[in-house]
Amino acid sequence: FAELHAAVPGLPLASSRVLPGIVLRRDFAVYCPTDGELRALLVTEPLRPTLTAPGVEFVVDSEGQYQASLRWIARRTEALMKHLQSNNVKLLLSSAKQEEVVIYYAKLYGVSVVECLSSEEMALIREITGVCPYAPFGDNMDREITETAVVTFCQPLLLASKRCAHIGFTSVCAFQPHCLILCGPVDGVNEQHAAALQEAFTMLQQLFKAVHQ
Repeated sequence: FAELHAAVPGLPLASSRVLPGIVLRRDFAVYCPTDGELRALLVTEPLRPTLTAPGVEFVVDSEGQYQASLRWIARRTEALMKHLQSNNVKLLLSSAKQEEVVIYYAKLYGVSVVECLSSEEMALIREITGVCPYAPFGDNMDREITETAVVTFCQPLLLASKRCAHIGFTSVCAFQPHCLILCGPVDGVNEQHAAALQEAFTMLQQLFKAVHQ
């Protein structure tokens, strides 16, 4: 329930509504408008490639080597974004903070990015879509990307003064996610209403479980 409702103080209760899909309480790091269905990818690590393996020290002896390393990172990141584009991936959902080089090439190749998602938000998206996070820098980065989720819409949403990401997924299970936008004059009122609704949903779950048995 915590990931499927958003409290908005400062608005009348009558402004409350139910929206299809989920509302992520994060602004887009990059937003590239697109029409129709698109593919989304979940990632749990920075997409900027590393120069060494874990536990291996990388020593730069000169400014020239340092600049060459930066160019290699940029080329590798650009190649990844081209690969995503060729697989019709237009949205990255990341639990990790992505670096500027990733944001730059995402914008260049038309890939929207939402970063710093919580583990609960990532778990909810995985439950809805049935996909696992993508690991881009394996032995074969050019392989076909199969860990993609179908997104029916992807757009910014303004809740009072807070910018959010509103995303609709094609669900692989009976669960069709909707998000409750709960408005009220102050936070305390919203918290009371949210608690009452959560208790009501819990009661309904128990009721339907008893009927099924």
